[in-house]
Amino acid sequence: MANHIFILATVMLLAGIFGGLVNYYLYGDKDRDAASLPRFLVVGVGASFLVPVVLDMVNSELVLESQGDPSRLLIFTGFCLISALLSRFFIDNLSDRILSEAQAAKQRSEETQQNLRIIQSELLPLIDTETEQDSAQEEDPHVQMANDELDVTSTQVLKILSSGRFIFRSLAGVCREANQEESTVLKTLHVLVNRSLAGKVSGKNGVRWHITEKGRRVLESSL
Repeated sequence: MANHIFILATVMLLAGIFGGLVNYYLYGDKDRDAASLPRFLVVGVGASFLVPVVLDMVNSELVLESQGDPSRLLIFTGFCLISALLSRFFIDNLSDRILSEAQAAKQRSEETQQNLRIIQSELLPLIDTETEQDSAQEEDPHVQMANDELDVTSTQVLKILSSGRFIFRSLAGVCREANQEESTVLKTLHVLVNRSLAGKVSGKNGVRWHITEKGRRVLESSL
């Protein structure tokens, strides 16, 4: 395997040098700078050594297949030569592709993190509901205080949030069951959220409301 890697490196180096020389004699008359020849050679060799990267990006097995197969090695040499001849276009195009893929990966990562945050916010009420609380928490004086300060509408909305087949309730559904105007129910929900008796999550279906464990204890203490 080490000998094969050495052969491939030699092929890429020679193809890069040859491609750089060809580009120099084709386009060198447009650049009278004394450093133009080394620049053409460096760019050609650099483009040639990028061929394995491109082959890996397109899931090609040409590098492995060229081991012990002269015909595949010849094809690999041709790719290196083409890359060196088109070095300027090749490097610019490859850089743009890598940059676009990096940006797409970053965007997918941000979308995944956003979805995880939404899932987490939706799962927390379920976890609180299914988690047994200590008796000390059930006797919390703040619960009794909150119960004393609840008005009829707040108690009604809490009962609606705690009952039914849905844990996350829409504003329209709560208004329909409470037989109240939307503005009244919305104001009540905001008061309950501020007092940690209810919570809200934003998902793909919009804002949904749910009762918290504290709100459930307050509601149970009133029964």
